[in-house]
Amino acid sequence: MTQPRAILVLRFSSIGDIVQTTSVVGTLKSNFPEAVIDFMTLSKYVSLLEGHPHINRVHAVDIGAGFMAPVQAAEVHAIICGGEIRPADQVVFDAFEAKYPGVTVNAEAVPWGTCQDKSMTLAAAGDPVGLAYIGSRTLKQLGRSGLIIPVDISEEMQALYQPGVLATVSDGGQFWGYPHAFSTKAMFINCGLVEAAGEACVAPRTWTGLYNMAKAVNDNTSAAGIGLAAKDFDNTMHQFLNYLYSNGGTVSNADTGEITFNSPETVETLAFYGKLAGVAQEGPMGYERSQLTQLYNDGQIGMYINGPWGGGQHNANIAEIVVPIPAGPSGESGTLLITDSIAVFKGSGNEDLSMRLAAALSSGEAQYDLDKSWGLTPIMQYEKMMDDVYYTTDYWQVFVDPIGRGGPEPLFEDFKALQMGINSAIQGMILGEGSAADLVAEAAETLAEGL
Repeated sequence: MTQPRAILVLRFSSIGDIVQTTSVVGTLKSNFPEAVIDFMTLSKYVSLLEGHPHINRVHAVDIGAGFMAPVQAAEVHAIICGGEIRPADQVVFDAFEAKYPGVTVNAEAVPWGTCQDKSMTLAAAGDPVGLAYIGSRTLKQLGRSGLIIPVDISEEMQALYQPGVLATVSDGGQFWGYPHAFSTKAMFINCGLVEAAGEACVAPRTWTGLYNMAKAVNDNTSAAGIGLAAKDFDNTMHQFLNYLYSNGGTVSNADTGEITFNSPETVETLAFYGKLAGVAQEGPMGYERSQLTQLYNDGQIGMYINGPWGGGQHNANIAEIVVPIPAGPSGESGTLLITDSIAVFKGSGNEDLSMRLAAALSSGEAQYDLDKSWGLTPIMQYEKMMDDVYYTTDYWQVFVDPIGRGGPEPLFEDFKALQMGINSAIQGMILGEGSAADLVAEAAETLAEGL
């Protein structure tokens, strides 16, 4: 039998059929490994297919409009945070270059500490990159300053994201980045220390139970009861918001933008944070979250909040449990929803190509591979796309179950004002510089100025 040299797969609707057809592509590639496989679909479904390892090129067509124009030779400059190009992203870059002959992806890996600043500095100087990894917290600022362009996420794609994810990238009725990295949080507890303190190592359901367990460790072992972050850093605010969202509090109204931080729930949360400081490690203001991980590994704290990657960061000899963040008196167990995004910058001259690459990085199998390899909370409901997903274990359910009860990292035009306002309240509480009510009121004023 003559082996085919090229195969064209046609499927124009709908999203479920498109996704199911990708399994056929894998079968075709297995049977005809030398064949070039192209896929033709409607333009709104292209993002589902870009990055697929067995599809050489996706042909987009719109009814009544004809085929998309061929791509000309160009270079797309992409900044990726983290100091290295992750294998899951490199697969997409290679496939993208193969799909668009003459196009080169210049992927630049930049360390976390300077990554975002570099992208924003280049844009402000009139030499923007095509796309960049951006903390969603700054999307509002970048969008309103005209440095990035909105992205088009189809209704079919929107339905695949986990609840609350898209709210972290939207402002003014538009999406300003493709969600790309997503995390929720949970409490890690060292059972060895808890049991040495004479307590049963079981999940505390309430703040009272959490405090009593931490106090027992603090009073009866050489370790502090809990690790707290209070350094002048963004994850100080993040740590606090996990407690706030577990107590029914909010920072702002997502629809109106009104500051809602000055509430009884926030006052209650800040007062509890100050109480926890009494059983925490010495000098919380010298620590951010990653430093707490080291304390935990050294047996110096009994528990702390971390993301799902925490299990891979901890010493194997620690007998631990991972539990939902306990509920405050005014709420139920919740979590902070953190989303980082791929943003497309204005003025690179390759906005269309950059948009296609951003969509490819953030869709389908490419996104799944990133989430799984990086130990992230699933950003999409992958069970709607495939049969075998990585997050069905009890461990993962601790991070997946609270998604619908989680709260966002608020979108502020002046993110520094948001961070400064909340961190100042936390630090003031720990230092005893005022009542919880006064500190919350002052923070709310700072937040209102940063809208």
